[in-house]
This record gives sequence, structure tokens and C-alpha cells, in this order.
Amino acid sequence: MEKTIILRINQLYSLSKTRDLTDDEKSEQSALRNEYLAEIRADFRSTLENTAILYPDGTKEKLKRR
Repeated sequence: MEKTIILRINQLYSLSKTRDLTDDEKSEQSALRNEYLAEIRADFRSTLENTAILYPDGTKEKLKRR
């Protein structure tokens, strides 16, 4: 799904370079960008939640939420 979102965002961007986007295209572009950013943030949060610090003595400590 992410590839299709990126492709469509890029298509709309290329189109905006040649002409003004219609209101529907602008709203679609905004919605796609928001959806893409939400996916990126969720992936990053998941990565951080599964990250642990490994100390030289062999102990592990999960990252704490700030």
C-alpha cells in the first residue's frame, strides 16, 4: 500500500509543476500525505518500542517512554 501512496503523491506533485491542481486533487494530495506520515510514524514508534540498550556487562534495558 505504501508504494501506491508514494506513486500517487509523486504523480500529483509532477502534475502541480505543469499546472494548478484542482480542489479535489489538492484534497487527495493532502489526505495521501497525512496517511503516509501516519504510516511512517507508526513504523518508527514500533521500532522504538522494540529497541533495547545492550550494556557491556550483558544486561539489556528497554527504552523508556518520555
